[in-house]
Amino acid sequence: MSVSTSIDTSREPVLSATDYGLYGATVLAWGFSWIAMKGQVGIVAPEVSVFWRFVLASAVMFGWSFYRRHDLRFGWRAHIRFAGLGALIFSTNFTFFYYGAQLLPSGLLAVVFSLTSVFNLFLAFVLFGQKPSLATLAAGLIGFSGVALMFRPQILGAEIDYQAALGLLLCTLGTVSFCLGNMLSASTQRTGIAVTPATTWGMLYGAVFLGIFAAVRGNDFTVEWTLPYLGSLAYLAVIASVIAFASYLRLLGRIGSARAGYATVIFPVIALAVSTVFEGYHWTGSAFAGLLLVLTGNVMMLRKR
Repeated sequence: MSVSTSIDTSREPVLSATDYGLYGATVLAWGFSWIAMKGQVGIVAPEVSVFWRFVLASAVMFGWSFYRRHDLRFGWRAHIRFAGLGALIFSTNFTFFYYGAQLLPSGLLAVVFSLTSVFNLFLAFVLFGQKPSLATLAAGLIGFSGVALMFRPQILGAEIDYQAALGLLLCTLGTVSFCLGNMLSASTQRTGIAVTPATTWGMLYGAVFLGIFAAVRGNDFTVEWTLPYLGSLAYLAVIASVIAFASYLRLLGRIGSARAGYATVIFPVIALAVSTVFEGYHWTGSAFAGLLLVLTGNVMMLRKR
C-alpha cells in the first residue's frame, strides 16, 4: 500500500489484523527496551554502546536477508537513502536517547518518544506543507501539555533541575531525528525498495557512522563484560532493533508515518510501569495527569487522522 500524501485521510482503510499484529510486536519490543537501555548506561560511552548494538543487529539482518534470499544489490542512489536511514534512525536518534538515559528515568524517555506522531505531523507541515486539521492540532497540544506536566516534578521542583532539562532536550532531538528517518523510510518504500534490505543496509551504515564518530572522539570500544550489560545489549540488538524495527517500518509502509507513529501510544504505560518497579519512579498527581493527557492526545490523533 502506498503512503498517501493527502491530508484527507477519511478514505484510509480500517487497520487490519496484520496491522494490529505489527503494532503489538512493536509496542512490546520497544516497551521494555527503555529499561534495557538503562543497562547500557555507565562505563561505556553511549555512542560505543549504540555502535555495538547495530553491529550485532546488522549482522543478524544480513544473515536473515541471505537466508530469505533478499536481493541486497542496489545502485548508489539507493545507498544514499540507506545512509540517510543509518544517520537518522540507526545512529543519531539512539545516541541522543542514550545520553538522555544518563539524566532521566527510563519511563520518561518513552514519554518523549511517544510524541512521534505529533512530530511527524509537524515535520510534514514544515517540509511538505501538509496542513493538519484543527482536531489534529488540538491532539498535539494535549500531548505536549501532558509531557510538560510529567516533566514538571523533574524540572521545576524546589529548584530548576538543569540536568533533567538537558535530558528532555536530548530526547526531543532524538525523536525529531527518528521522525525525519520515518519520512525517508516511507519515501524509500515508495520507490519499490522493501523494508528488510533497507533496514539491513541502514543498520550497517548507522554502525559505520557511529564507529567513525566514536573513533574521532577517542573512545575505547571495550564493552562491560557483565550479565546486565551483555543481556541488555542482546535484547536491544535483536528484539528492540531487528524485530521491532522490521515490524515498525513494515507498518510505516502499510499505513504511513503519521498513523504508524500511533504504535507509541502504549509505550509510556509499559515503560513507566517497568520504571516504577525497577527504578522506583515516583508518581505524583501531575505525572498521572500528564500521562493521561499524553495518551489522550495520541488516541485523538489515531481517531482523527
